[in-house]
Amino acid sequence: MKEIKIGFIGSGGNANGHMNRLSEMEGANVVAICDIVPQKAQNAAEKHNADPYTEHRAMLERDDLDAIYLSLPVFAHGQPELDVIERGLPFFVEKPVAINMDIAREVEAAVTKAGLITCVGYQLRYLGSTRITQKILAEKTINMVVGKYWCGSGRGNPEGWLRQWNKSGGQLVEQATHTIDMMRNLIGEVESVYAMQANRFLKEIDCPDSNSVTLQFSDGVVGSMTAAWAYAGGWNNANVLDILYEGELLNWNPARVSVQEDGEWVDKTEPGPTIDEVFVNAVRSSDASQILSPYTDAVKTLEISLAANLSAQENRLVEISSL
Repeated sequence: MKEIKIGFIGSGGNANGHMNRLSEMEGANVVAICDIVPQKAQNAAEKHNADPYTEHRAMLERDDLDAIYLSLPVFAHGQPELDVIERGLPFFVEKPVAINMDIAREVEAAVTKAGLITCVGYQLRYLGSTRITQKILAEKTINMVVGKYWCGSGRGNPEGWLRQWNKSGGQLVEQATHTIDMMRNLIGEVESVYAMQANRFLKEIDCPDSNSVTLQFSDGVVGSMTAAWAYAGGWNNANVLDILYEGELLNWNPARVSVQEDGEWVDKTEPGPTIDEVFVNAVRSSDASQILSPYTDAVKTLEISLAANLSAQENRLVEISSL
């Protein structure tokens, strides 16, 4: 099995989870880790027997890299991706892909020109519960979808970048992007959105803590989604979808899909590959057919989040094609 040598740009947040999973995979080797905070780079490098860097361009000068992971705050996306593309390396990038459409489209154009393998961290697409749901809904007429992402992430440090509008884009861009992406994945493309936002409780931050979005899908399905950032009740109400189809109801979350069979509610799930396995195998085989979330697709999910923010700011319906 060909060894795939991987470099990381960013060692915080979700990067640790990816590094840990990669360390358990045969034929995957994290050899270089870059972080602008020297101690973070050093700590992660020591844990994974890798070389530490504080400047990603210096790391990219290595000639032994097969792929790159980018795990960056929303506002930091753009130039690092362009530098990786110039180096000609396949890359995995955490969601969302950018803070605005200008950056996303610049990177998308460069990716398309270079013809590189890319994968964006929408890991929910690879879950067993998602595959089962797709099978159930195949050839069915979907009436409506209702989603929600309620959590308490907005209650943390108000000085952190996550809770600063100009750095994260708020909950719809940074976090509920997963729910939006699953709506796209299971229902189809979105044509237009109308959104309302409010800051009702977290007055110390400049992001809305309450979001309500109505979505019109291209095939006629209507949907809605709510996202709350001040909920203190845990994560059971994050990434939940209720899908009505042909008089039936399906409830999806990452752990299982629940449907009625013979009048009884039944929970179903099955094993699925990790997104890291899929990406590494794609790099090794030069075959991206199993990647469900390439960069160009993830740009479409970002469009919906940004359209919802714009709709709330300007109090109007926003057509996705207008962005």
